[in-house]
Amino acid sequence: MLIKRYTQLALGVLLATTLTYCNQPEQNQEASTDTQESHAGHNMQASEGATIIGAQAEPDTLKGSLKAEAHGMIGDAHLTIAYHSPAVRGRQIWGGLVAYNQVWVTGAHTATSLMTDKDITVGGKPLPAGKYALFTIPGEQEWTIIINKNWDQHLADDYAESEDVLRFTVQPEIAPVKQERLRYEIISADGGTGSIQITWDMLRVVIPVSQQ
Repeated sequence: MLIKRYTQLALGVLLATTLTYCNQPEQNQEASTDTQESHAGHNMQASEGATIIGAQAEPDTLKGSLKAEAHGMIGDAHLTIAYHSPAVRGRQIWGGLVAYNQVWVTGAHTATSLMTDKDITVGGKPLPAGKYALFTIPGEQEWTIIINKNWDQHLADDYAESEDVLRFTVQPEIAPVKQERLRYEIISADGGTGSIQITWDMLRVVIPVSQQ
């Protein structure tokens, strides 16, 4: 009789616990699952044929510009930059291979593209989710950063200022170490902020990015 009473009591507790969980809002029940899976759909690997350019101070004798990608998260936004990465190979880059005060593809061969799956802010200006071209106008003291609608073009051959989505200026920095191959990085910081960093030779440009 005593055993039967304890069994009934245990079943009652189990039923109450189950009902309590089932009566919770659905979002509370799935909170831990959502947290674990919040970035599960984001592929941070380079696509087939592309590479991730790392830090490289030593000279590179390989001819040609490598197909490359950079991936990263700014808040909940997944950013992808697709570009071609040329090497210094002993050449004068700034004011030489890359002319000052002219629109530059900021890579090689085809327009460098920036894709974001969420609305973000770039250089303090809103940028809706989508795919864009990223051009620059390098200067000795100041760079103009350009986000343009036409990402599907050879170099900057079909660039039109009328298709610019946004423009702003930044000051270039001296890189802490030499970077042989042009490198893009997406750097995440706290509070949904971060940056896109472009480094080549002894120069670095930092583009502030945040999630709206």
